[in-house]
Amino acid sequence: MDWTDEKLKYLKLLAVRYPSIPSVCREIINLKAILNLPKGTEHFMSDIHGEYEAFYHIMNNAAGVIKEKVDMIFADRMTPRERQEICTLVYYPAEKIKLLKRQNTVTPYWYKINLKNLTELAKFLSSKYTRSKVRKALPAEFSYIIDELLHAQQDEDNNQYVYHEKILDTIIDIDSADAFIEALSTLIKRLAVDHLHIVGDIYDRGAGADKIMDLLITHPSVDIEWGNHDILWMGAACGNEACIANVLRNNLKYDNIEILENTYAISLRSLTLFAEQTYPDMKPMDAALKAISVMLFKLEGQIIMRHPEYDMVDRLLLDKIDKERGVVRIGSREYALNDRYFPTLDAQDAYKLSAEEQQVIDDLRAAFVNSHMLRKHVRFLYEKGSTYLCYNGNLLFHGCIPMTEDGGFASMKLDGIEHKGRAYMDYAAKVARRAFFGSFNQSDVDFMWYLWCGKRSPLAGRTMKTFERTFVADESTYDEPKNPYYRYYQQEEYCRKILHEFGLDSALSHIINGHTPIKVSKGESPLKANNRLIVIDGGFCRAYQKTTGIAGYTLIYNSHGMRLKAHQPFESIAKVLEENKDIESTSNFFETEAERVMVKDTDNGKEIMETIRDLELLLAAYRQGIIVTKIE
Repeated sequence: MDWTDEKLKYLKLLAVRYPSIPSVCREIINLKAILNLPKGTEHFMSDIHGEYEAFYHIMNNAAGVIKEKVDMIFADRMTPRERQEICTLVYYPAEKIKLLKRQNTVTPYWYKINLKNLTELAKFLSSKYTRSKVRKALPAEFSYIIDELLHAQQDEDNNQYVYHEKILDTIIDIDSADAFIEALSTLIKRLAVDHLHIVGDIYDRGAGADKIMDLLITHPSVDIEWGNHDILWMGAACGNEACIANVLRNNLKYDNIEILENTYAISLRSLTLFAEQTYPDMKPMDAALKAISVMLFKLEGQIIMRHPEYDMVDRLLLDKIDKERGVVRIGSREYALNDRYFPTLDAQDAYKLSAEEQQVIDDLRAAFVNSHMLRKHVRFLYEKGSTYLCYNGNLLFHGCIPMTEDGGFASMKLDGIEHKGRAYMDYAAKVARRAFFGSFNQSDVDFMWYLWCGKRSPLAGRTMKTFERTFVADESTYDEPKNPYYRYYQQEEYCRKILHEFGLDSALSHIINGHTPIKVSKGESPLKANNRLIVIDGGFCRAYQKTTGIAGYTLIYNSHGMRLKAHQPFESIAKVLEENKDIESTSNFFETEAERVMVKDTDNGKEIMETIRDLELLLAAYRQGIIVTKIE
């Protein structure tokens, strides 16, 4: 063994944590045992778009997994209604108990039965984890008692049974049963899903993105692959004025201004006053929407002119407006405008904000960059997120890997360097972090807007036609050309090419994608390229559900393989409580593993094996006297 100074330095640091031969041996034994447990269950969701209640319910019911486990355990001794009662109690324990108390259903016997049932369910779900991991997941206030109940062993004289019966009786007698049921329910939900992946677009359209962010912040194990709507809010928090205008436009359009004013303390007063004075014949909110739209196209034009490398001069349309004739020239054709009143448009400089507009934007920018709650949420997006993630052999990203018409990786020349494929994704993430955490750099902050809607943005994946959809009457101009990626991702050859670019096994790995709603009602499948790519945008957003025919997907990857859960629209939490009415979900097993996937087969398993090798080196150093062991 070559004991280099660098190696010994590292081993001495490791020895601080494991100071003796027995402590090293215990940890090696523990880690080798963990390697042979089944891998934890991963859930993948995308394009939540502010639909808080539906998302919250799917988090509570673990995409139907809890109901499956309840049916598995209790099918031979309970009716379907009784089993659904248990499920509802797990999903919403405090609310369900409150409702049952009003119905005079809650008795000491009810408590005893349900405490036993929930303990049995928790014990079943904990069987694939180490006792140490389960202990870490236990709610602190009842951790010792739950640990005792979960690890009861049969003995000759039933002493353990009597002991645990006494524990339950005491919990009921001292009026702690409600809190204990809540603690068990929290543990069950935690054990049902080991890790959560959010593959982009938490924000916009629905009203509850802020509540979703608060929920994710409390989640014990989550990652986020930024969507274009997420990067838009991140850009707004960085002070990008075009991103701020886009955020305002989206929220005015979808009537979601509460999130701005109530959660993020962003006042719209200066905008609404300006809009009422500028467009007095319009309803106040319509006037505000028009005012911010005009400012948006001016601000976007300024960015486009600052950055010829973005190749977006065709999106400069304000200066192509003929107000007198009521038309705009797009390419070689003229199109009628649906509105010809543009009092703030300067014919000599179409992209210059008026003094009043500039004051509105200055006020809004100050509000966005100084919003404490927005910065908290955006910091979490940076902490847990990136443009892509390689995790347990799968490649996760929201939008696309930009491609050329002939199927190559499209390049962008930025900072004087050509970026494409994985290098482009890495560059985009680096610039996004600089824009928020670095000292203000206009080019970095501008790039946040490009990531939102640029032609070769990996998060957008299409040419946005916001101007046409706002001011042009001819709907034929609304078509938004997609990046060639969306043609090539249907073919396994190109999916394998992408996986190889990211260092993954192209024969075994998958691309997990969001962003483009799957039109199930028209026969479209979320499984592409011989199951090599899975699109998990099934339409959480209510606005898309008529198009998709469902209300979202959850992709589940556990030790047995992969399956997709397609969800039907969620009615309400009230329906769940009163009628035990769960979300209806159908399951599609599309890939079953020949042998069960164990922890040793995962990324975490590889890290554990490296740790074992380091510990074995430390053990050798102790036994050879190279490092002095402490006496236990």
